[in-house]
Formats: sequence, structure tokens, C-alpha cells
Amino acid sequence: MFNFGLRAHDYGKQMPPEKLAETLSQYKPASIQLALTKALSVTPKDGYLSPGYARTVRRIFEKKDIAVAVLGCYINPVHPDADEREKHLRCFEEHLCYAPDFGCSIVGTETGSCNPDCSFHPDTAKPTTFDMLCISVERLLKTAEKRGVIVGVEAVADQHTISSIELMKRLLDLFPSPCLKVIYDPVNLVPLIGLLETQEAFFNHAFDTFGDRIAIIHAKDFRMERGADNNTRTIKVNGLPAGAGDMDYKTFFSLLAKKKPGIDILLENSVPETISLMRSMTAGK
Repeated sequence: MFNFGLRAHDYGKQMPPEKLAETLSQYKPASIQLALTKALSVTPKDGYLSPGYARTVRRIFEKKDIAVAVLGCYINPVHPDADEREKHLRCFEEHLCYAPDFGCSIVGTETGSCNPDCSFHPDTAKPTTFDMLCISVERLLKTAEKRGVIVGVEAVADQHTISSIELMKRLLDLFPSPCLKVIYDPVNLVPLIGLLETQEAFFNHAFDTFGDRIAIIHAKDFRMERGADNNTRTIKVNGLPAGAGDMDYKTFFSLLAKKKPGIDILLENSVPETISLMRSMTAGK
């Protein structure tokens, strides 16, 4: 049994929560990833959240049988400007504080880069950047542990501070806290290895390395193209909806059924047909 959900802002941006919940309910998602400032008509500044606001939003979605699986608060925890980095961290801490009022136990982020917009920067791969990430994560975990909620981190190959399975393991080993978990998007890591091994081996490597710390699955797709010599393979990650590319979802879902039954699978860049396709692929699992 899988819980398929949606990324709310793929179906509405800057909407009142009532309208967004009504829009999403047509597709019967079990859950959503809710990035407040993207999906809802809220003001992105310190102090805009309150327990009352969070409970109101929670009730609106619960009336449509939609749970908030993740609060998306995608900050740059290694922002090159210390003042801006402080603002990002405070915003994430605020989300951690109010996550339970949203009925949610996870606040998620990627791990940033040395460019303010999290785009590629060669210095992101330096040990000093990893050290800065660790300082930020340690701070966020203090709030998470007090509140009994989870900091969810997501890796992105070639671009972000955590850019590989091995770097994710290093971070997790440094912080064995039960409040630090992984948001696992296999497509985010495909460019790094280039699928030089089978997809099954690629998935198993991730699960063998940090499977016990995976809390959420993100699902999208990619295309693989052969080079001019017909031997080399180039990965084209285009943010395709799950099922629209070369991702081996049959193998991936078989692995999830064994190792992570019932986990929330949140579809990225999806279209209305995506969730029906994913459900049909997992029927009977």
C-alpha cells in the first residue's frame, strides 16, 4: 500500500487554502507537500505564522481527506551572505515550531550552494561549505528535537552541498539524531553516476547506505540519451512527471514495498494523469 501525494504548488500558486484544497481534492491525493509561500496567499516574512493559522489550514485540508506530509521550506543553509543565511535559518525554525499545528512532522529543504539562488558554484564542493552546512543543521536540529519534529534533507547531484549518496551518509553519521531524516529523490542523484550501473543497483546502494533514515520519497522522471558513438549515455533531467521517462519505477516500487511500505510518495512536476498512472503501477503491492 502506497500513499501517493502531490506537491501543492504544482496545482495552484498563491491561492487561498480553501480554493487550493478544493482543486487538489479532484485528484484524491493522500497527502501533499505544502510550500506555504508558493502555494498559499501568505506574506513571506518573519512572524507570519501562528498556531491558529496553522490549525485553520490543517482543518481545511483534512475536510478533503488530505494530509500535510511535508512543509516545504527550501532555504539555502550555506548562503554566502551571513545575514541572509540567518534569515533563512529563522524561517526554517519558525516552520519547525508550527509544523505540528499543520498536522505535519517534517519540514524539508535541499542543502544549498555558494550561490544565493542555489545554482551551481564550484566552491560548493569544498570542505568549508560542508562544514557550514553542518553548523546550520546542528542549529536546526536543536529546535526540531525540542518540538519533536523532523528536519528533512534532500540531495541534488552536481549542484548542492549534499550531492551524492556518500555525502548524505557523512551528514547522517555526524548527526545520528532521530530528528534528521532523508527526503529521497532518486532522480536528483542520477546525473552523478550516469547510470553506469543498473537502476536496481543504484536504488539498492542508496537504501543500503541510508535507507533507515528515509522518511519521504519524491518522484519525478528523466530521460537517458545515447551519445554519438552509441555507447556513452547522457542523462537529461528535465523534471518530467513520474512515468514519462526512463526511471524504472517497477523496480523502484518493488523495493519500496519491501523496505518502506506505506511511505508518502510525493509526485513532482506532475499532471493530473500522473497520480492515476502511479496508482495503476502499484496496484496489488
